Amino acid sequence: MTHDHDLELRPTAAQTEAALNPPPGRNGGDLVVETLHGLGASTVFGLPGQHALGMFDALRRSDLRYVGLRIENNAGFAADAYGRVTGEVAPLLLSTGPGSLMSLAALQEAAAASAPVLAIGSQIPVAGLGGGRHGYLHELRDQQASFRDVVKSVHTVRTASQIPSAIAAAWESALSAPHGPVWVEIPQDVLLAQTTLPVVTAMDATPRELVPRPELTAVAADLLARAERPAIIAGGGVVRADAAGKLLALAERVNAPVVSTFGGKGAFPWEHPLSLQSWLEDRHTTDFLEDADVLLVVGSGLGELSSNYHTFKPRGRVVHIEADAGKLESNHPALGIHADARLALQALVETVDERPDADAPARVAAVLKAVRERIDAQELTLEQQVLASVREALPAGSPSFWDMTILAYWAWSAWPGAMHSAQGAGGLGYGFPAALGAAAADPTTPVLAVSGDGGALYSIAELATARQHDLNVTWLIVDDGGYGILREYMTDAFGQATATELTRPDYVALAESFGVPGVRTSPESLRADLAKALAEPGPYVVVLPALLRMFAPTHLG
Repeated sequence: MTHDHDLELRPTAAQTEAALNPPPGRNGGDLVVETLHGLGASTVFGLPGQHALGMFDALRRSDLRYVGLRIENNAGFAADAYGRVTGEVAPLLLSTGPGSLMSLAALQEAAAASAPVLAIGSQIPVAGLGGGRHGYLHELRDQQASFRDVVKSVHTVRTASQIPSAIAAAWESALSAPHGPVWVEIPQDVLLAQTTLPVVTAMDATPRELVPRPELTAVAADLLARAERPAIIAGGGVVRADAAGKLLALAERVNAPVVSTFGGKGAFPWEHPLSLQSWLEDRHTTDFLEDADVLLVVGSGLGELSSNYHTFKPRGRVVHIEADAGKLESNHPALGIHADARLALQALVETVDERPDADAPARVAAVLKAVRERIDAQELTLEQQVLASVREALPAGSPSFWDMTILAYWAWSAWPGAMHSAQGAGGLGYGFPAALGAAAADPTTPVLAVSGDGGALYSIAELATARQHDLNVTWLIVDDGGYGILREYMTDAFGQATATELTRPDYVALAESFGVPGVRTSPESLRADLAKALAEPGPYVVVLPALLRMFAPTHLG
């Protein structure tokens, strides 16, 4: 008996002919790029190295677009951003040893932010593997061990025939909820060896859906419907699952105020009457959430930043929806629902009874008023002026990428809507190379990068990348002469700062030396200068000399 799926698996005559007579001159590197193309990739990031040349030479014979950065860590940040803005897998091609290891900080950020980065690194020849000390260039005793604690999964290749299956398995892992970076390792001689294997065609690596258990969502729906003071914390998992619409429907159905975490900005409309916005580092917000008798946490582990530095102590019943099983109830006891945020929210929307509550918007407004009064009492006019100018200059729909800098810490709480930052792992140097990755994903939309002068010095080399690929990124550098937030921390803790002051270049002249236009601005002219830069095609640098301060914390007693 013949089944339909048997017919689907039967090759056509043309496919059979192509398989029996593959084109000459192909090697393991061709299998890599053919597999990526077959899985749907269109753009790859990376940086070549001796052991990886088989992959990079194969790019010449493929339709894949290559965006090469100058430092592997920055290439990882670019791939991270590409994955964040597209929701697609971002391939990252690297070489052995130092090249691979240079990407670890970027892969840690991708893991923290659940960005689907597919890192493919080369290895020393097969004869040198196994932990012996053969003295190969770039040799490590166990290269993949360096990645195992960072990425979601590790996939190793030892023969050419294993390449398509290993990459497809890694692709599926990267896209399975929770998304995240993965590592594939292929020896140099396998990449260079000639192959007569058929050309890799379309491959299926569809991730499985992470469906919630219906008995758990039934309990959660009942708790929300009967709650007196429900509240919702929306994390990055809502954004990654494209579940903002489901969240809005649920919040309005049960009249639950919603606060968005720093990684979940954009999950809920900023000006909605039920929006508590993102003032998570304010005790007024913390108190409100603690007072909820039912607290729904979606797509957040309630880590350090989302819990006001672990001072948040919920008193009511917590329902925790999270795709990463390791984060379920990791900080607070809860009704844990291991599921994709979109599917779980959909189940709740379909089953929860309406809960009228005409007073909820007034309670939200009271919290936001108290937050505003606390900020206004600290005489932080400059900081709010600068942030408002940036927001006014950025066109609607343009993404922004923020380094670990004081203006970004303001934006976590005060920026109205979606933004992308390195707050997951917290490393410097993210903003500019990440913005380059987003610009590669959509060349038609201007992208904003924001850095301090300390973080900018991590990324200067990528001005060459921006110019070479003519990427549409405006880079705002807030220059305060050092590591500004560390200066504040050390002065508060020890009375003076050490190792925080930096000799820095003339950033405008430096940008112009790369062929990138630049301008030195002021708080008064920032909005106009930034808007002009964003309207110009290609890269642009705007330098703002300014000493910004953070608002006072509320978690220190």
